[in-house]
Amino acid sequence: MSAELFLVGDGPTGVLVLSGSSGRVEEDRCRVLAAAGATAASYRWFGAEIDLVPLESFDDALLTLHERCDRLVVMGTSRGAEAALLLGARHPEIDAVVSVSGSGVVWAGLSSDRPQRSAWTSGGSPLPFVPYDDSWEPEPGADPLELVGMYEQSLASYADRVPAARIPVERIAGEVVLVAGGDDRLWPGLDLAEGVVRRREAAGLATTLVSHPEAGHRLLLPGEQVPPPPRLVHGGTSEADAELGRRVWPELLRLLAPPGAGSKTVDRSR
Repeated sequence: MSAELFLVGDGPTGVLVLSGSSGRVEEDRCRVLAAAGATAASYRWFGAEIDLVPLESFDDALLTLHERCDRLVVMGTSRGAEAALLLGARHPEIDAVVSVSGSGVVWAGLSSDRPQRSAWTSGGSPLPFVPYDDSWEPEPGADPLELVGMYEQSLASYADRVPAARIPVERIAGEVVLVAGGDDRLWPGLDLAEGVVRRREAAGLATTLVSHPEAGHRLLLPGEQVPPPPRLVHGGTSEADAELGRRVWPELLRLLAPPGAGSKTVDRSR
């Protein structure tokens, strides 16, 4: 881990908080989780681009938390949630994964280079991925861009690549909490989350899905500051994003004060 780790709190559950493609260090979210009893850490987990990021590069941050804490949770947003699910499948010591507006498949890296490459590597080898369909065009004059159509078109255009690119969520030994807005306009977050639920249910594994039909790609937890305007259309409203945060908050508190029994599949979209 080359970036400096922001770490706050001294609770028994360590939470590694991973941002999405904004690349920001999630200091505000870490402070909110620490105030609720966690030890929370965040850092900028990629360099100039999300492109061929080694999954091993998260090991130092995970180890730092695990040395301090009895339990380990990874909470990621968007591309950081993609990482969180991959890490949960890779590390049996992770007790829970919280995927906020995440993806059940590996995507290409966020790079203008062609040919496209995977966003992730493991053991030096790129993971199978779904490419972006470069033939997609936004609505004329759209500014800022809404990308959900591009991701939907890419899933359809490269349907043959999807099975190999699926994140092996069936291998996640710990709990999985998925958070998704029904009005996500960056990518089809709710559809992707529901796909994860179906695959884990087919494997007999419990999963919690927390949703709100009017929330977008971003989540606002109780006590968090409203983030700056995004570069891309995220959908939702500040009120709905905050309501989604209130809905998921009891689940986060439960993970910070671990129960004696596993979770059941729950749909809180209503």
